[in-house]
Amino acid sequence: MEATRSTAALPSGPVSYLEWRPATGADASVVVLLHGGGLDSAWLSWGEVGAELAATGHRVLAPDHPGYGNSPRAPWRATQDRLLGYVAAFTAALGLERYALAGLSLGGGLAIGHALEHPGRVRGLVLLGSYGLQPTLVEGALRVPAQLASWAAVRTGLLQAATRASALDRRLLERSLRPVLRDSARRTPELLDAVEAEARRGSGLEVFAEWQRAEVGLRRQSTDYSARLVRIRAPTLFVHGERDSGVPAAVAERAAASMPDARAIVVPGAGHWVQRDRPDVVVPAMAEHLAALG
Repeated sequence: MEATRSTAALPSGPVSYLEWRPATGADASVVVLLHGGGLDSAWLSWGEVGAELAATGHRVLAPDHPGYGNSPRAPWRATQDRLLGYVAAFTAALGLERYALAGLSLGGGLAIGHALEHPGRVRGLVLLGSYGLQPTLVEGALRVPAQLASWAAVRTGLLQAATRASALDRRLLERSLRPVLRDSARRTPELLDAVEAEARRGSGLEVFAEWQRAEVGLRRQSTDYSARLVRIRAPTLFVHGERDSGVPAAVAERAAASMPDARAIVVPGAGHWVQRDRPDVVVPAMAEHLAALG
């Protein structure tokens, strides 16, 4: 099933999005997929997922966040609140009233924030390696030095420069993907081509750096939804890679335990880009959860 690409006119500017439509027609339930930050886009994160979910009877929408993929930058600096405003504007522009949300990493944090702000519109959530579940980037004894080091790397621009440099060197790019995509067979030449193309043509790294400067504080993150998760009544599925080096699986399991209707699955061997690492596990789990929403 091929995706179609369209453009939604938002107050902040046009947003490009992919759409997969099921054979069942216009009455199908809607799923909105939100990709991660950095070198990511709707196609990179969801190109293998959208058709599979549509085949199970869902209308699937995957926008490129402002400044990523085929979407031009917005006129504002990216912050969590402004990106949440974009998600709300996108769903409103498409006339969506009730829908499920799935988000990876940054996109997971946006899905949580949107569900908290618009509880009557969100039917269910799927959170993959989600942001926003802890007050600091690292837990335990190293949380203070790790937070300080991350803050310095973001503020000086070193993190952004290193990411861009690695993306434009094929050997370094493949190495940089190893912690997030653990299965070497999934780090295909085609995927490396696509990530490199995103680095060359897009402004995603600049937009992500803006968001990081707003989020990564000297002592803690600006956004931590952990204390508010109990307010989310929508059925929620956490999907987390066993070998996610950014967010430990225990964080997702703890978050799920704090919610009234949530569960977590830990995907063996998978890294942070969990749906690309183990689509054989992740896509059926997503489909099962979405089908149970009714």
